[in-house]
Amino acid sequence: MSQYAELKAQIAQLQAQADEARRTEVADVIASIRQKIAEYGLTAQDLGFPTGARRGRPPKKAPLPPRYQDPKTGSTWSGRGKPPKWIAGKNRERFLITQ
Repeated sequence: MSQYAELKAQIAQLQAQADEARRTEVADVIASIRQKIAEYGLTAQDLGFPTGARRGRPPKKAPLPPRYQDPKTGSTWSGRGKPPKWIAGKNRERFLITQ
């Protein structure tokens, strides 16, 4: 057998030993941590973990106050998004809400 093949065999054997040692030590560490969490009544927030996973769409923001108002119908528009038919293509200064 070549020296290279022997070294590869030794590496594989050492890696197996390292994996086994890690498995046994991890079990002991987890048990120790769980015991201390129970003893001190710690929460995930105390340990710096986020309280809950945020999934899906972000929460909706509060609607913007209206900037424009149709004098005929009283309909309002914030100035964001697609303009309504009553203001589309017209001078928007006429429809500004003065405060």
